[in-house]
Amino acid sequence: MEQTRLSSNKKTGRLESRTWKLMLRNWQLYVLVLPAVIYLIVFQYAPLYGLQIAFKQYSATKGIWASPWVGFDQFERFFQSASFVTTLTNTLYLSVYELILFPIPIVLALLMNHLVGPYKSVVQTILYWPHFISTVVLVGMLSLFLNPRSGLVNHFLGSAGLPSVHFMAEPGWFSSIFVWSGVWQNAGWGTIIYLAALTAIHPELHEAAIMDGANKLDRIRHIDLPGIMPTVIIMLLLAFGSFMTVGFEKAYLMQNPQNAPASEIIQTYVYKSGLLGAQFSYSSAVGLFNNAVNFLILVVMNGILKKLKQTTLW
Repeated sequence: MEQTRLSSNKKTGRLESRTWKLMLRNWQLYVLVLPAVIYLIVFQYAPLYGLQIAFKQYSATKGIWASPWVGFDQFERFFQSASFVTTLTNTLYLSVYELILFPIPIVLALLMNHLVGPYKSVVQTILYWPHFISTVVLVGMLSLFLNPRSGLVNHFLGSAGLPSVHFMAEPGWFSSIFVWSGVWQNAGWGTIIYLAALTAIHPELHEAAIMDGANKLDRIRHIDLPGIMPTVIIMLLLAFGSFMTVGFEKAYLMQNPQNAPASEIIQTYVYKSGLLGAQFSYSSAVGLFNNAVNFLILVVMNGILKKLKQTTLW
C-alpha cells in the first residue's frame, strides 16, 4: 500500500510539473485569455455576493451586512402574492411557446444547405440581417405595422372587409406577437450556427449516398441530421438553461395597461418591484427563484441526455 501511495504521489508530482512547464511555455495564450477571466470574475462572480439580500430585509442606510436576516420570508411573500400565479403562468407559457418553435432554424439550415448558386448567400443575408435590429427598434416597427388606424396589417384587413384589430393592446395577441417577432429576428443567427455544423460533414458521405441513389430528403435524414445532432443538443440544453428567462426588455417595451394580464412576466415584475418600488430584498428573492428554476431544469435535462448517451455540457 505504501509503495502504491508513493508511486501515485510521484505520478501526481510529475503531472503537476509538466502542467506548469506547459503553462510557462505558452504564457502568451494565458495573457490573451486573462481579460476574459477578469471580466467573468468582476461582472459575473463578484456580484454573487449580493445574493444574500434575498434572505434579508435590506436597508440602504444599514448596508448589506447590517441588514437583518429574515430567512425565506421574501420567497414566501412572493409565493403567497396575487402576482405569483399570473407572472409564473405568463413566463411558462411564453417559454414553452418559444421552445416549440426551436426547430425552425434547424429546418432553415437544412434547406439552405442544399441551395446552390447565389441564392444561398442572398437567402442567408435576408434571414440574418434582422438579428442586427435592436429590440427598441423592433418594438417600434411592430407598433407601426400593427397600428389600429394606419398600420399595414390593419390596412390589409380593411381591404378584405374585416374590422381593424388593436393587436398591441389585446392580451390574446401578445404571446404570438412576442414569440414570432423573436423568431423573425433570431432565426438567422441560429441558422448560421447549424450551417457551420453542416460544413463539418464530409462531402464524400453525400457523394456516396448519391451514388447509391439517395435523394435530398434521404441525405438530410441519414447524413445531415445525425451530423449536426451534437450541436442541436447543445443548443437545446442552452435553451433549457434560459427557459424561465423570457427577456425583460422586449416584454417591458411591448407592455401596456391593456395587455398587462398576458405580458406581466417574472422579469418585468422584478424590475417594477425592485427598481420602481425599491423593494430590493423582495425583487432579489424573485430573481433568485427564477434563476434557481433555470439551473434545476438545466441539471435535469443534462442528466437525462447523459443517461441517453448524448452530447452534454458536463
